[in-house]
Amino acid sequence: MLFGWMVRKLRAYARGPLQGGAEEGRSGGEDGREEKAEPAGLEPELAKNLDELKKTFGNASDLKIHGFCFGPEARISGALIFIDGLVNSLLLTEAVLRPLKDWNPGEGEELPSGDNLSRELARLVLCAGEIEEAATLEDVVSGCLAGDAALLLDGCAKGLIISSKGWDKRGVEEPQSETVVRGPREGFTENLRTNTALIRRKIKSGQLRAEHMTLGRRTRTSICIMYIKDIANPQVLRTLRYRLSHLDVDSILESGYIEEYIEDAPFSPFATVGSTEKPDVVAGRLLEGRVAIVVDGTPFVLTVPMLFIESFQTAEDYYVRPLYASLVRMLRFIAFFITIFAPGIYIALTAFHQEFIPTTLLLSIANAREGTPFPALIETLVMVFAFEILQEAGIRMPRPVGQAISIVGALIMGDAAVSAGLVGAPVVIVVAFTAVCGFLVPTQQEASSMLRIVMMLLGATLGWYGISMGLLALLLHLGSLKSFGVVYFDGFTRTGNLQDSVVRMPLWSMLLRPAQLAYGDKSRRGRFFVPPPRPEDSPEKQGEEGEGEQW
Repeated sequence: MLFGWMVRKLRAYARGPLQGGAEEGRSGGEDGREEKAEPAGLEPELAKNLDELKKTFGNASDLKIHGFCFGPEARISGALIFIDGLVNSLLLTEAVLRPLKDWNPGEGEELPSGDNLSRELARLVLCAGEIEEAATLEDVVSGCLAGDAALLLDGCAKGLIISSKGWDKRGVEEPQSETVVRGPREGFTENLRTNTALIRRKIKSGQLRAEHMTLGRRTRTSICIMYIKDIANPQVLRTLRYRLSHLDVDSILESGYIEEYIEDAPFSPFATVGSTEKPDVVAGRLLEGRVAIVVDGTPFVLTVPMLFIESFQTAEDYYVRPLYASLVRMLRFIAFFITIFAPGIYIALTAFHQEFIPTTLLLSIANAREGTPFPALIETLVMVFAFEILQEAGIRMPRPVGQAISIVGALIMGDAAVSAGLVGAPVVIVVAFTAVCGFLVPTQQEASSMLRIVMMLLGATLGWYGISMGLLALLLHLGSLKSFGVVYFDGFTRTGNLQDSVVRMPLWSMLLRPAQLAYGDKSRRGRFFVPPPRPEDSPEKQGEEGEGEQW
């Protein structure tokens, strides 16, 4: 009863500010929400607009205001506002300033006035690729912060936002997290438009859609939702749009922010939102019916829904022979099982079930552990903990120093621990082999690191029964997960998806897309397949049989 009373009090405390805000909103407006002040519009006087802009930016040093006069007898006053470092200065000179300086209406032509002046300039004079009208001060500020330039005119209550983005950006390079031997070596960058262009280079279809959104009250981060209209599931799109549109946060600095806000199971060790740095991987997932989320400022593109089998698939699987790709994929599944269960099984065998170990191997393990002061669980935990420290140090340190720390540190520490009798050599072998197996499935490395410790504790307390209970609980958890309405474990239960799960069948044998991902066009290729030509079907052979017929 006391616990229930505390829970009710906490819930009431959590709801209090929200209910108070709702009541205030009801008193302020009929729809139950607070009435927000409308953004201030631009004034016809140029000087007032410039003063407001300076106050808004706090007289920032990188805010540039270039005032000039143009038109007949230089009678029109204007100002070009932009943020230094975000615009292309040469583009502004050639597309805006030079055309305005050279503009001189004829003697019989009437000079436009008021808001018509800005429209006529955008239609007849300016040479920029994209020009939008700005009616409020907020529009001008947002445009400047996005890398565009704002043109304000004296006597005109409407401004122009001129596309002139030109900040420095990293070129297209090979991604560091997903290296391949065969296949494209280009990776995403931190520029949104570069990333969307890389995807469009892979999928040259008019059905590829790109929807733009802005998230973050302060960061105003641009994101782009990309999907193939006649393949993607409309329910997944509606769910994704709903979750993104209801994000009321002040900052989105990386795609990981969005991943944490929209994922289905935030407390699960398994990720339910995919991510990659390779355009060909995103293109392949889009062609299966998924939706991509491209975030400005990061080279990692998110894809939803995510399936468990995606962690064991790589882009190179589809560029090599299917038999070898299937063998390597099976190897990844085995390595994932080993990296989670191997330490726990070793502890369970040495602590409870010595009868399962061959006599010769049991004597070797006992001889190696002779004189060690700690039980098998403590030895394994210490070695796993030391390995995690070395791995984290190798990642965070500069690359030359990090490699030396990870390699030399592991060799020296492992050899010194065995020589000093603190741990046995079998424990070092098991932990090292477990760590190497974890590198085969890098996307599940976070989950495997946590589950490994859980299985170690279960094996040390309950032996085989604990390992069996842990495996059963893991399967039940994976079977209960969903990603945007799609079963996370899909691919192991449906016959159509088994062609690209544990094994990778030849491309010509896969007729349909995954059943739960594709909605409209589910066929990968035509129903009638022409087999590869045989040696006797070659043009030379048929030319000889056809009495000298030329091919």
